[in-house]
Amino acid sequence: MLLKKRGHTWLIASSMVSLAVLMMLLYGTIGSQQPGSSSIRHDYQLLGRPLYKLDLSWPKNPELFSGLVFGVAVNQYAGVVYVAQRGDNVPKVLLFTTDGDFLMPWNTTTLEMPHGIFLADAASLNPTVWITDVGNGPNGHCIKQYSPSGKLLQVLGTPGKAGSGLDPLQFDQPAEIFVHDSGEMYVVDGDGGMNNRLIKLSKDQEVLWVHGEKGHGMAQFYIPHSVTVDSAQRVWVADRGNKRIQVFNSITGDWLGTWGSCFTEDAPYSVRLTPDKKYFVVVQLNTNQISLLDAPPVGMIGQCRVVSVIQLADEVKPHLVDLDLKTGALYVAEIGAQQAQKFTPFSLGGNFL
Repeated sequence: MLLKKRGHTWLIASSMVSLAVLMMLLYGTIGSQQPGSSSIRHDYQLLGRPLYKLDLSWPKNPELFSGLVFGVAVNQYAGVVYVAQRGDNVPKVLLFTTDGDFLMPWNTTTLEMPHGIFLADAASLNPTVWITDVGNGPNGHCIKQYSPSGKLLQVLGTPGKAGSGLDPLQFDQPAEIFVHDSGEMYVVDGDGGMNNRLIKLSKDQEVLWVHGEKGHGMAQFYIPHSVTVDSAQRVWVADRGNKRIQVFNSITGDWLGTWGSCFTEDAPYSVRLTPDKKYFVVVQLNTNQISLLDAPPVGMIGQCRVVSVIQLADEVKPHLVDLDLKTGALYVAEIGAQQAQKFTPFSLGGNFL
């Protein structure tokens, strides 16, 4: 009798577990963990149209993340992912393959507090890595160019000297840099410092145009945090403090429009375009969301429209993202979780949706 009762209890418990697993699959909530990982490492939920799924195998050694992960950049040609992190006595940059294997650290003393990271000329024989440094010490307040192995090549700005807003090349906590295929550079300067600017530089690093006024009006900024350029000569800026994305003509610098209705709860922190040019990937740190917004056609800005959301667990704090332009894979730097994660696109017939 006792054995029958125990068997009945086990059957009920087994059924409940099966039902819970089925509900998790139906609603897109993933709660699995790898040995030694934190409970927030893989928790997320897909809302709206499911465009991305988490790659649980990347990286193969997540314990190598030892600091606060702030930025990520991908070399799709070499299959290398650069992860920038902060902290005392930690390598400021970690290199992984896109398959998840660890390659090497950068144990450089030339970086204080990396913020944004961008890979330029990835298709060339000599790609370079640009990193914005928001530190307040002798190496901060500037933008640095490195070789793929971490050799410092050049510095924009005066290390250790915060800008006053008067000199376009005197930065104050520069947030991010975007280097176009033409070699032209776009810098958002103002991760909480004196400056609130969008700057376009020529290939030879001459100032072509600047929007540099703090405020809430058109072409004014309050903590511009991320910048990207599309193929229709439009510059998209995550204007974090104003909870909006502003759009400019990349040639003239003229203001084209703004998106704000998608960011009523939290500000956009990062903005990137998917390889198929269909969606903008936008990160909202405080609500722990990664949103995909419809990219407008050429000649239009219109209103923003969210088509898909990756809802991460509480306290993950996604900061900046980058995409593999070859595979469409999305890499996310997460401050709260102290990790970077890889999401791969759902596909139909091998094509990104």
